Amino acid sequence: MLKTIRDWIFTIPFYIAFGVIIVVYDGAMRIARRIGPRAMSTVVASLQKSLARSLRICGTKIEVERDPAVRGNTPYLILTNHQDMMDIPLFGAELFSNFVKYVAKIELGGYIPSISYNLKYGGNALIDRSDRRQAISAITELGERVAADGVAALIFPEGTRAKNGEPGPYRIAGAKALLRAAPDVPVLAGAIDGTWKLGRNRFAPVPFGITVKMAIGAPMDRSADDEVALIQAAESWMLSKLEEWRQTDPPTIQPV
Repeated sequence: MLKTIRDWIFTIPFYIAFGVIIVVYDGAMRIARRIGPRAMSTVVASLQKSLARSLRICGTKIEVERDPAVRGNTPYLILTNHQDMMDIPLFGAELFSNFVKYVAKIELGGYIPSISYNLKYGGNALIDRSDRRQAISAITELGERVAADGVAALIFPEGTRAKNGEPGPYRIAGAKALLRAAPDVPVLAGAIDGTWKLGRNRFAPVPFGITVKMAIGAPMDRSADDEVALIQAAESWMLSKLEEWRQTDPPTIQPV
């Protein structure tokens, strides 16, 4: 009971901060879009950094491991696991100057201030998961823009969130289409753990003091030109990172 009260004490100001951020940045994005794609990408990157910082209100600690070979202002294709919607701003904040674009379900393109506007007009890939042809086409278009626009693209190959923290198998089709569309762009394996705990109560409330761990690996060699092997290697790297983290801090699985 006391823990729940404490959680709500910090969740309410988090709600307020989160709401103010997405409303303010929604207007900023609309202005930036009139200036040009780079201006809008910069505003979006700032939005993600602000959302990531807002988690501090709830006592969230974010620990990041980033290979020193990962550079800013460089196109990348990023494959990582997915636990919660906050994964997106956390990776976007960490890769601020890479201007990360996302593969997201089409339903998110309609109703959320800032987030929906960015997904629709910020150079991302909105996919209809019931229409494989449309999904592959949108992902391919995103891959083709990555090198040309000097941005990064992130895909969650699981295709959905692992709400209890246990990763699902990587699906090949979407990730393969992304990699095939940008054959010269380096691939990064990512891993994240702990964000599932933030949303396990549907953010009502946000548990206080959660530690989130993120990792971004070194650029992967593409000389073999085997997309499936790269996807499998990224998945293996992610699984080994989760295992490493959980050996020292095993998660307590709770029902959603």
